[in-house]
Order: sequence, then structure tokens, then C-alpha cells
Amino acid sequence: MENVCKLPLIPREPTPYITHLKAAAKDNTISIISFLAFLIAWELVCRLGIIGPYQLVPPSQLVSTFIMKLTQANPDGGTLFAHTKASLIVALTGFGSAVLIGVPLGLFMGWYKPVDIMVTPIFDAVRPIPPIAWIPLAIIWLGIGLPAKAFIIWLAAFVPCVINSYTGIKLTNPVLTRVAEIYGASRWEAFYKVGVPSAIPMVFTGLKLSLNASWTTLVAAELLAASEGLGYLIQMGRRLSMPDIIIVGMLTIGFTGAMMSWGLNLIEARFASSKRVNL
Repeated sequence: MENVCKLPLIPREPTPYITHLKAAAKDNTISIISFLAFLIAWELVCRLGIIGPYQLVPPSQLVSTFIMKLTQANPDGGTLFAHTKASLIVALTGFGSAVLIGVPLGLFMGWYKPVDIMVTPIFDAVRPIPPIAWIPLAIIWLGIGLPAKAFIIWLAAFVPCVINSYTGIKLTNPVLTRVAEIYGASRWEAFYKVGVPSAIPMVFTGLKLSLNASWTTLVAAELLAASEGLGYLIQMGRRLSMPDIIIVGMLTIGFTGAMMSWGLNLIEARFASSKRVNL
């Protein structure tokens, strides 16, 4: 046994999965370091007086202002939770009504040619008009309350819902439609059993774009004599020359919008996959 030759140990190559994890960890580390460097540079620029306090405040002051606004209403008359709640009511009212009207309209336009012929000229005439341009008419028609604000957001969210629903159902495989008709399906049955399920991915793309449009139009909508809301918070920060209030409002809008997009992605992953299984 002593004369048996021992083969040298050959090191095992790392698996592709481990290699991918190492690469991802390296990328994340670089991203974190660059973000921290950005925050440090921002802090130094403000602390050294390169930029004045009425133009920009350091990140440390933003943290203090954020914590303060969670419980205190000063200087704008509402806590951060109250402003966020008011903005969510306005944004979701406009977004929800745009979805309820825009998605079915886009699907019907794409499936039924008479509907397409009747609606498309009007839609094409209204679509290029920016939602903000409707503010004077919204005040005349609806006043300065919630309906007017929701109407402005509805205009911003309505167009992506219609366009993507229309495109999605237009991309339905004609072979599937023909097979359904051969087996006795009516035009309506082919619509909701074949056309609508195949359009689901594009419909959700439209919902994401509409949600983004709703949230980004929020500040303009809350210019209508608002007394609360994140847009109002930003406007009060501008009037009081308090950039910390402005930036806290902006970051809250961004974070809240990201959370709503994340929730919509979860709904899409569950709902769209179940539709594909049924097909």
C-alpha cells in the first residue's frame, strides 16, 4: 500500500451559479460605494458652504426633517402621513377611473372595427394635449376640489391604458381566433376567451405607464388650491424657501410610487401567469 501513487488533487472549477453570485456581489458593492460617495460629496458641498442653505441642504438635515415631518404639522399644516394619504386618494381616484374606462375602450377599439372607426378620430385629437393644459377647464367644469384634481390625473393615465390595450388585442394570434370560431365560438366569446387573455401582458404594461403618469402628474394636479398633499407640501417648501421640505416631498413621492409599482408587478406576476395557464 505504501507504493501506491497518489494522484494530485485537481481544484474544482466554480459553478456558473457561484460565479454569477460573486459577480452580482461585486456589482452591488460598487453601487453601494458610489452611492455613499455621492452622499458624502453632497454633505461636504453643503457643510463647506459651496452651496447656500436656501438652495440645498445636506442629507443629514433631510433625515432630521423627514423624522420631524412624521409627527409634526409645521410649517405646512400637515404631517407627512396626512399629505401622503391625501395624494394617494387623488392619484388612485384618477388612476382607477382611467383603468375602468381606458382598458375596456382600448380592447373594444382593437377588436371591433366600428368602435375603432368611431372613437379613434376623437382619441387622436385629444391625445396630444398635455394634461396640465386642461387645468383651466377643469376648474370651470369641476371647481377646485377632488373631482378636478382626479380629472387631471385621469387624463394623464387614460391615454396609456387605451393605447396599450388596443395594441395588445391587435397582436392576438389570428390562428387562435380562427380555431375558436371553427369550434362554434361567437365573436364575443372569441373576444373574452382568446383576445383578452392574449392582451393581458400589454394591458399591464399600460397600467404601469398609467400609474407612473398619474403619480408624476400629481404635483400639477395639486396646484388647484390644495391644502394638503405631497404636491402641496412641495409648493409650501418653495414658498417658504425650505429646500429640505421640497426634497422630502420629492423623495416621498418617489418612494410611494416605487411601492405602488412593486405591488402592481406582484399582481401582474400572479394574474398574467394564471391567464396563460388557462389558455
